[in-house]
Amino acid sequence: MGRQREARITQRVDLGTAALVPDPCRPHAFLLLVDGAPQSHVDLDDPTNLEFEYVRRIAASVDLAAPAGAPLRVLHLGGGGLTLARYIGRTRPGSRQRVVERDAALMELVRRELPWPPDPRLRVRVGDARTALDTARPGSYDVVIADVFAGARTPASLTSVEFVRAADRVLSHGGRLCANLTDGPPLRHAKARIASIASVFPYVCVVSDASVLRGRRFGNLVVTAARVPLPIGALARKAAGDWFPGRLLTGDELDRFLGGAPVVDDASATPSAPPPTGLFEHRTRVE
Repeated sequence: MGRQREARITQRVDLGTAALVPDPCRPHAFLLLVDGAPQSHVDLDDPTNLEFEYVRRIAASVDLAAPAGAPLRVLHLGGGGLTLARYIGRTRPGSRQRVVERDAALMELVRRELPWPPDPRLRVRVGDARTALDTARPGSYDVVIADVFAGARTPASLTSVEFVRAADRVLSHGGRLCANLTDGPPLRHAKARIASIASVFPYVCVVSDASVLRGRRFGNLVVTAARVPLPIGALARKAAGDWFPGRLLTGDELDRFLGGAPVVDDASATPSAPPPTGLFEHRTRVE
């Protein structure tokens, strides 16, 4: 467990300026920001305490990927504060996890100030997420979690159909891709990314706030995709029962939402849309 801090820590990292801000409600919990954009919330006392709503939605999908407590093989594209890696390590002991983060200085800051419990099955590596995916062995993971941001934008190389095919290649037959997307009205970028995912995986669902899906505000959309049927009923119940209820789209309803959005390839891919003001706040219970 890290030591309690009363003051904000600010440090230059490879891709910007990182800040660790103590959570006023929890003695060993911190918000990680990079260039002012919220990246992670980490509770060193309780890794199962997930403050960001989109993180809880990814965690819900992981929870339903296998029987409770069963170990999983997980590839995390994007490190941040290792919130989900810590969560899976606690809820599924024995899981083999690999975390790929491009910013070496950020990882050193997190390692020093927010240390994670020693676990030989958890490997944290500095590198490019797309390269790590392209070079991974076929069928070597049960879950791929894509949550990569440079500041507040996802790099173009992680938004294309070629990226989705690479994720499909490294997943086991029953494995799933979980991706965190951000976008705002009119959601062109998010719809194209979801259409690209749906062109590879036959089973896809999206969970987000109704206000985001209706194009009323900028926010997160969490996508789960697989080659086998997803537990849609259970995922929908988890989303609806959250502190901030989410809406699940799948099947014909998802098709209507996408409205014929184009599939994006490497040649036409662009970074995700920036928030209107340069950043946005993730809603938490303590806001």
